[in-house]
Amino acid sequence: MLLQQYLSTRQYTEHLCNPLEIEDYVPQAIEYTSPPKWHLAHTTWFFERLILKTYADNYCEFNADFDFLFNSYYQTLGERAIRAQRGIFTRPTVQQVYQYRKYVDEHMHHLLSRPISDKVQQLVTLGINHEQQHQELLITDLKYTLSLNPLHPEYSPEFNLVTDKNQDDGWVEIKQGLYEIGHQQQSFCYDNELGRHKVWLPDFQIANALVTNAEYIAFIEDGGYTQFHYWLDEGWQWLNSEQISAPLYWKKIDGQWHYYTLAGIKLLDPDAILSHVSFYEANAFACWKGMRLPTEFEWEAASQYLDWGKRWEWTSSAYLPYPGFKISEGAIGEYNGKFMVNQMVLRGASVATAKSHQRYTYRNFFPPHLQWQFSGIRLVKDHD
Repeated sequence: MLLQQYLSTRQYTEHLCNPLEIEDYVPQAIEYTSPPKWHLAHTTWFFERLILKTYADNYCEFNADFDFLFNSYYQTLGERAIRAQRGIFTRPTVQQVYQYRKYVDEHMHHLLSRPISDKVQQLVTLGINHEQQHQELLITDLKYTLSLNPLHPEYSPEFNLVTDKNQDDGWVEIKQGLYEIGHQQQSFCYDNELGRHKVWLPDFQIANALVTNAEYIAFIEDGGYTQFHYWLDEGWQWLNSEQISAPLYWKKIDGQWHYYTLAGIKLLDPDAILSHVSFYEANAFACWKGMRLPTEFEWEAASQYLDWGKRWEWTSSAYLPYPGFKISEGAIGEYNGKFMVNQMVLRGASVATAKSHQRYTYRNFFPPHLQWQFSGIRLVKDHD
């Protein structure tokens, strides 16, 4: 079972790379994105460094230099290459990275074909979920890189990903009360989901539908990006310094809104669900509507009634530890806890998220100015 999960996850990562040309594997458009080649190698490094080198008998690493090149942020595990320079590593070649993946997969297959300890099983499960995260990042990073090409290249004509429409409308009413928040540990979760606790919530109503492109166009046309009173001060400074006037990938051509998709540039669908907005934009839109974003606790309490999984949904909650949270020892402790500052929580999942990687307790997090994820808006209104 675990072996099959491992193999199918590894195969899907490579499946995502099938439409790529060799030139697509290398560029890094901006510091917070990574090239496809790096994603392929880093996810492989995770299994080699954290599992095979410790738990596989007589394992010989594929290339000693890869430990430096493909470590991301694990200071416990030694020195690492500068993040912003991942796109200049023309060597190792793409072919060598695929050889690296095959080598590690063969050794993991051997390891998982015999009895393993609970510790190894937990690490392999973490590695699978880690690779699923990188599958989504591979998609979002690649979209950002390709979008900068004036030719507006297609990744795949079947991979638009921003055509979804809402299936429901209206509002869900949530009554005041004590609600339990956090994972119950009956299945895999990250450590930032643990520390199940009770939270008191007043009455509120949460939208069944996510905000659409048409609704957001109304915000733009009403001067949403030119009126400071809708914006947090940092958001106002951000949009002025970066000259932001629309969601990422939007542009007007002959007076009509278009957006870049992984299927190429398309005429914007007004009925489709909005995507690629920052927290600053989401919060400003909510203010313009006379409403607000949900807290992550409100979102979780309401999640069983909502249709979600199409966009990561910005909440108004800062990314902070739950009660009793403790950072684990060793490299695994660097996975989540050290990022609990200057980030906002997103809930749900997106069209780029692996289906088996979705759960209502999942706490995604990003800085408030980033737009490149498939992020959207769900509104909340309070009772008068």
